[in-house]
Amino acid sequence: MAKSQQTFNKIEKEKQKAKKREEKRKKKEERKSSSKGSSFEIAYVDKNGNLTDTPPDPADKVEIDASEIEIGVPKKEERDEEDKHAPKEGKVSFFDHSKGFGFIIDNSTQEKHFVHVSGLIDEIDENDKVTYELEKGLKGMNAVRVKKI
Repeated sequence: MAKSQQTFNKIEKEKQKAKKREEKRKKKEERKSSSKGSSFEIAYVDKNGNLTDTPPDPADKVEIDASEIEIGVPKKEERDEEDKHAPKEGKVSFFDHSKGFGFIIDNSTQEKHFVHVSGLIDEIDENDKVTYELEKGLKGMNAVRVKKI
């Protein structure tokens, strides 16, 4: 006698697949029937940027010149450029000669700036008063052209 090619496990899997297909078909029909009768609401934005259900008054409309709108990064002012390259004064809070880096604290803002041996003009040690300039580095502003006072 030959065995049946259909095992119990195969039959159960086929039943589960058929059940899933039927559930999917029912959900699809429900979505179709509910979308036909659905309505949507219109929301308006008032002059303060809040959402409302009342339309705005056309008399309050303000004309905006499209050429005045700036998209992107605003233009740099000359003052900002001069401030970055103006020599600043500070005090060396830490410097490791073996590793070749340290930190300078600005006298006016009390900010710490990284300094590398490649940015030094004079030899510096801890607690030395120095003048320096700032340049953008990988992780922030770096002190360069560092001189002892």
